[in-house]
Amino acid sequence: MLLLNVIYQTKQGQRETFLSAIEALGIPEASRAEKGCLAYDYYYPVQGENTIFLNEIWENADCQAAHTRAAHFAKLQELKKEYVESVTLMKYNAERL
Repeated sequence: MLLLNVIYQTKQGQRETFLSAIEALGIPEASRAEKGCLAYDYYYPVQGENTIFLNEIWENADCQAAHTRAAHFAKLQELKKEYVESVTLMKYNAERL
């Protein structure tokens, strides 16, 4: 399995607007429907009023790579240009227990 933790630091005061735009475009649902997607969930961290945390779990790296070629992924990249200051990505390989 491939786990991704994505931390978005949004522009000041844009966190809710960014997440609303993501949801309005159906990006979470489209991502969850992709082959090999085991989890795709956004969260608000307790700290950081301009921070959004995304947890993704994929069956394997090939499934996650296919995700990056999807049309809804391209839409997310456009939204990030408008609302996000920085992105931190952490990737982990894991085994099911």
